[in-house]
Amino acid sequence: MEELFATDKTRDLLPRITSFLVKEIYPLENADSLTGKFSKVAEILDQKRGLVKKLGLWGLQHTKEEGGHGLTLCEFGQVSEVLATTPFGHYTFNCQAPDIGNMELIGKYASQAIKDEYLHPLIEGKIRSCFSMTEPDYAGSNPVNMGTTAVREGDEYVINGRKWFTSSADGAAFAVVMAVTNPGAAPHKRASQIIVPTNTKGFKIERNISIMGDSSDHWASHAEVTYTDVRVPLSNLIAAEGMGFILAQERLGPGRIHHCMRWIGIAERCFDLMCKRAATRDMGDGTMLGEKQIVQFWIAESRAEIDAARLMVLRTADNIDKFGASAVRNQISEIKFFSAKIMLDVIDRAIQVHGAYGITDDLLLSFWYRHERGARIYDGADEVHKSALARSILAGYGLETKKKRG
Repeated sequence: MEELFATDKTRDLLPRITSFLVKEIYPLENADSLTGKFSKVAEILDQKRGLVKKLGLWGLQHTKEEGGHGLTLCEFGQVSEVLATTPFGHYTFNCQAPDIGNMELIGKYASQAIKDEYLHPLIEGKIRSCFSMTEPDYAGSNPVNMGTTAVREGDEYVINGRKWFTSSADGAAFAVVMAVTNPGAAPHKRASQIIVPTNTKGFKIERNISIMGDSSDHWASHAEVTYTDVRVPLSNLIAAEGMGFILAQERLGPGRIHHCMRWIGIAERCFDLMCKRAATRDMGDGTMLGEKQIVQFWIAESRAEIDAARLMVLRTADNIDKFGASAVRNQISEIKFFSAKIMLDVIDRAIQVHGAYGITDDLLLSFWYRHERGARIYDGADEVHKSALARSILAGYGLETKKKRG
């Protein structure tokens, strides 16, 4: 781990977490667990969660008051990288998306009653949650444009709409729903975030969306959900009406650190697999695959790119800790598209080095190739982040966009 950002906490935690993953979780990675229904492996992972608690490694992302270790975002980012070296790491330690984002959001902005009913069981790992924002009928890269509404009727909200990619909805106890509560307000002040228990009448999972042929369930699902006259108390509102966009941005700042460090962890594991293959694969004439210059180029490029991405992300995390997410918006955009591309490039190179073996489900590579291609799309498409970053940079040179001029 990059010593520049290491602390006493990370020096203690990272070797312990790594040892646990190698001993308890890596052996669970096989074709059945990676291509079947997640519910099949969830039972044994839940048993491993008990071991995590006994080792005092539970709730690493939480404050000490919440029973955690009080890690900074930069410290937890380093933990997240290690957990990401296996598809089951974050879930086993109860810091998986979307729950980790919901925990942060509810912990910071929700009422005490909401915390008692939803946050505490979530922290304990007794329930799961989902985040319901993206809609199939509206461009996902524009979070102020949505059709789901929440209309006040007496002391209730009546919610109607259609969402998809409500990840982990299958089996979740509740959803945090983005819905328009103030249609006459300015675009960024129209939506609110409201908690909806999934057993509420009118909440329906229409399907778990298949991702490149993989239609999983449980936490690994991506659901299409409809809300039909769903009624919940006004008290289920998080923060205040019209704050939905602000809350989403607040959630996405640290969330992108989580994502980016997870991608770096994936890249690091794929890099390790690639190097092992290159060093041991005999080409048939006593020449090892790693002696081929193009393979050496891939290894060198991957090492440099992973190291660069890690430094960029940890720098951004450290700056968020010091100055807040809004102060480093450009850096957040930068690391999102940069880290996603690096990860996907390393996965692709690792597959190429393994040849036909690389596309089989005997290895982790094909799993990540399927499931991580979306990294360049979700949480804002790469193109959106690049454009936003460029506009901000050019504004410093005096260039005004048509939107601002108009």
